[in-house]
Amino acid sequence: MRRRLVISYLLLMVLVLVALETPLAATLASRETDRIRADRLADATRFASLAGPALRGNVPGPVGGELAAYDELYGIRAAVVDRDGRTVVVSPGWSGGPQTAAALESALVGQQFSAPEAVWPWVDGPLVVAVPINDGGEVLGAVVTATPAAEVRRTVTAWWLLLAGIGLLAVLACVSTAFGLAGWVLRPVTELDAVTHEIAEGDRGARVQHRLGPPELRRLAASFNNMADVVSDVMDRQRAFVAHASHQLRNPLTALRLRVEELGSSLTDPDGLAEHRLALEETDRLARVLDALLTLARAEREENQRITVDAAELAASRVAAWEPLARHRSVTLRLAADGPAYARTVPTAVDQALDALIDNAVKFSGKRGVVTVTVRHADDGVLLQVADTGPGMTPDQLEQATERFWRAPDAQNVEGAGLGLTIVAVLVDASDGRLTMRPGDRCGLVAEVWFPAPEDGPAIVRPVDPALVRA
Repeated sequence: MRRRLVISYLLLMVLVLVALETPLAATLASRETDRIRADRLADATRFASLAGPALRGNVPGPVGGELAAYDELYGIRAAVVDRDGRTVVVSPGWSGGPQTAAALESALVGQQFSAPEAVWPWVDGPLVVAVPINDGGEVLGAVVTATPAAEVRRTVTAWWLLLAGIGLLAVLACVSTAFGLAGWVLRPVTELDAVTHEIAEGDRGARVQHRLGPPELRRLAASFNNMADVVSDVMDRQRAFVAHASHQLRNPLTALRLRVEELGSSLTDPDGLAEHRLALEETDRLARVLDALLTLARAEREENQRITVDAAELAASRVAAWEPLARHRSVTLRLAADGPAYARTVPTAVDQALDALIDNAVKFSGKRGVVTVTVRHADDGVLLQVADTGPGMTPDQLEQATERFWRAPDAQNVEGAGLGLTIVAVLVDASDGRLTMRPGDRCGLVAEVWFPAPEDGPAIVRPVDPALVRA
């Protein structure tokens, strides 16, 4: 945009210079030509006064010597002709031509003649002046001079070069001023664009300086800051509400479960006992939903602080943590890692992502299922892959899998809150990573999480391992 503004200013400046300097250049050429023409007309008039007696008495008189000295001193050729056009006296370097013939023809009818009107740098030819020789109103002949125009052309060219130089300096000054002006105008826009990207990447504290640029853009920057403050406050309130509501519901939910559990000892009817068991399961399910909501609220509230972790080491710890549950469900849980794999993520991103993915894989693989966790380097980062042998998902289900509280139609009665993959997506996005899911080669589901590698070497920060969260 800055380039377009500068080009616009430059084009306007060039048009103004052309509109101003073109008439001025023509005026300078005409003025220089008129100055030379006036001198030559005065000389030709003097020669005409000297040539009058010569034409009346057929005696050359002093005009011949005058023309010779004039030619020798100034290099200007001159000639005197009678009324019939016959040459009477000429300077030593005289040579006629079409231009002098036209001049003499006009002078012999009693009119002064000069050509051209203006001497241009690209036009050759002399400056021709002719005046009639009169005696009592009778035209006796004419005097014609042919002045070389090289000196006039050089003078006109020098003036034009000076104008071009002034125009070039004006253009350079315009370009310099245009860049400064465009920078002053666009600096708030550039900063607004940068701050917008920062906010989009998670830095909700970024703001635009509203004291730069023209008043309109300063007002725009102030309005943008106000809007960002309002949006940030609304998001904070929303997340705080979810976290507080989830936390406040835990105590009454725990009390409710205890009371429901105590009712079991007083129930003897088989149908009542079945309903009692279902009530306990629903309270447990509600507790898991609250835990998942708390985890999601914390994940969304995380600022983009990045730490470097060994994804292979964290994967080994998560596999070891989930191994008892997998063994209890007759699921084989494997880890494939070649060595340290350092990734740059937000805190707990790798831990919670693996917890949610391994939980789902173990949950849906069924008996004698196999879950494989693979850690490897890929695309200048670290790829964590969790593959299972369960039923997998259809393409339509894969598109909805990261939506909040979404459950597959055939998994409505399976424990869980439907927030696990949502939490994974939030953490991966905050880490500038990628979450992809696809059907396995033969069966099951393959979930892949990619995190970028650290830019400053493999220095590792070991965060405190969070408690295992099942979503």
